[in-house]
Amino acid sequence: MRVLVLGGTSEARELAVMLEATDVQFVSSLAGRVERPRLPVGPVRIGGFGGVAGLRGWLRGHRIDAVVDATHPFAEGMSANAVVACRAEDVPLLRLERPGWGGAPGSEDWHWVDDHSVAAALTARLGRRPLLTVGRQPLDHFVGPLAGHRAVVRVVDPPEVDLPSPWTVLMDRGPYDLAGELELLGEHDIDVLVTKDSGGTYTWPKMAAAGQLGVPVVVVRRRAAVDAVETVPDAGAAAEWVAARA
Repeated sequence: MRVLVLGGTSEARELAVMLEATDVQFVSSLAGRVERPRLPVGPVRIGGFGGVAGLRGWLRGHRIDAVVDATHPFAEGMSANAVVACRAEDVPLLRLERPGWGGAPGSEDWHWVDDHSVAAALTARLGRRPLLTVGRQPLDHFVGPLAGHRAVVRVVDPPEVDLPSPWTVLMDRGPYDLAGELELLGEHDIDVLVTKDSGGTYTWPKMAAAGQLGVPVVVVRRRAAVDAVETVPDAGAAAEWVAARA
């Protein structure tokens, strides 16, 4: 059996470890958008497929029997392409997606929004010293509304857009702990936290820190899940799905 794991998440790396202990042949695929990615065990390919047509060709050329989409909850383009390509090639597809923070402690007090533009406009009204933890790609939505703010941006790789001079860029990646997040919010006098509903535990401490300090939180919602795609919440369940088809 040959399995393609669309990865880039901690869950994808956990799944790779589990698959390596079996007779299943697999390859993990990373988008290549991070300069120094955490690599999973086993074979890895890095880079895009060239849209749906490219992914279909890759599935055929490598005789893939099943695909596990374990990309980030906000990697919407890749997930959409996987659905179309797998249906066209009649390849079973599983979505491995960590649960969001919708039912987490304090979530009822957060400001939930549907996109980054709305998040930027709301943040501009809520505070003057926001902490932006939305990744580097959506930052262009925030540059205009927050141009005069003393924003702190935490990213893994350098931003690809010019940022206002009052902004501070922190190059870092999780996992984080509560003590460190409390120190960060206090050191920069953060008065609003902006993030995405990524879910998981790697970046949860910032949410806990904001709650403890009474800092308002703006959260960009996930888009609705794709209909008719089976979804599991953890690597163990994904490994069982693969084993059932081996």
